[in-house]
Amino acid sequence: MNVQAGDADVIVVGAGPAGSTAAYYLARSGLDVLMLDKASFPRDKVCGDGLTPRAVRQLVRMGVDTSGPGWIRNKGLRIIGGGMRLHLPWPELTSYPNYGLVRTRLDFDHLLARHAEAAGARLLESTNVTAPLIDERSGTVVGVRAKPVDSRGRASGAPQSYRARLVVAADGTSSRLATALGIHRRDDRPLGVAVRTYYKSPRHDDEWMESWLQLSVPNERGGSDLLPGYGWIFGTGNGTSNVGLGIPNTSRAFGRVDYRDLLRRWVAQTPREWGFTEENQVGGIRSAALPMGFNRQPHYSHGVLLVGDSGGMVNPFNGEGIDYAMEAASLAATMIADALARDTPAIRERVLQQYAAELKREHGGYFTLGRTFLRLIGDPRIMKIATNHGLPRPWLMQFTLKLLANLTDHRDGDVHDRVINTLTRVAPAA
Repeated sequence: MNVQAGDADVIVVGAGPAGSTAAYYLARSGLDVLMLDKASFPRDKVCGDGLTPRAVRQLVRMGVDTSGPGWIRNKGLRIIGGGMRLHLPWPELTSYPNYGLVRTRLDFDHLLARHAEAAGARLLESTNVTAPLIDERSGTVVGVRAKPVDSRGRASGAPQSYRARLVVAADGTSSRLATALGIHRRDDRPLGVAVRTYYKSPRHDDEWMESWLQLSVPNERGGSDLLPGYGWIFGTGNGTSNVGLGIPNTSRAFGRVDYRDLLRRWVAQTPREWGFTEENQVGGIRSAALPMGFNRQPHYSHGVLLVGDSGGMVNPFNGEGIDYAMEAASLAATMIADALARDTPAIRERVLQQYAAELKREHGGYFTLGRTFLRLIGDPRIMKIATNHGLPRPWLMQFTLKLLANLTDHRDGDVHDRVINTLTRVAPAA
């Protein structure tokens, strides 16, 4: 297809971490890339704002400078639960850095979008993609339909069509593009809820990411049940702390929990000097869905590659999605560049089909383990046993940190690495 003025080799829908990473690598490979995002930057996103070493590795590979103002480096995870307080440093590995980062999504997403632009990608903000543009003869997606919108998301101009040889769908959990192609969210895969707000707090520069395991909800017997998931406190370095909680839908209590009220009740238990009080709250309590464990497949179909939340690429173990979004985006860009260099449609299609296969090879078994883990801790009895008997054993918690954060060396690792890698290999792909 001849690329006309205003068109591109590749259209990337969504300029979050997945979309911006894909656009960056595509532009670096010499392709003409057009990013479309319905918002204008900077814009916020519901998130814990924390980046584990797995995500930090992606930033390092992209050449993002994380040494300047706005980046808060942390040593590891502080776990609170079962009457204990454990400090678990990020593991020393050859595959990943030994530190994590925190940066608000208001800054982080804006920075990555501009980084992609600096590499040569074009960005159209305030452009809401409404549907794929489909070639009637082949059934292949050859672009997208979109409309300009104002700051409230209301149409502010005439609809437009943008054409491209391939489309990357990085358009989030609801993914209009995937839905239009009949690729719907799977109900047999876990879905989580993240709820968070900010507080002005003296803990804003804490050098540990903090996780609280004992979230509970009243039960019909007059007592309380432990919920799967955790509460978090991540210092942002700008005078505030990001305080929130993440809960998967594997608990019987999932549908009857008022998550905003649960957050308020939890922070009310924290020491008053931390500042997590109503008068110190900055902004409202916001929530978002966490699509886990490849809950939308296939990840490639009819000229469209799904990356990030559109493909359900959130880790079921810990609710982390940024690192997997960026990893998938890097892989998608590599596959697209390889495919578009081929001479015939048939061989291009064969190359693109490898994107989904490679994702399953890399993460399928691990995500299957994560789904099993969520089903187990959805039982409050098992959650109680895990909290009361696992936390007193630091060696077990160090293993658990590696497992939950997916941080291992695949070669020359220690016994923990070998056990986790073996479990991942033998588990059926998600």
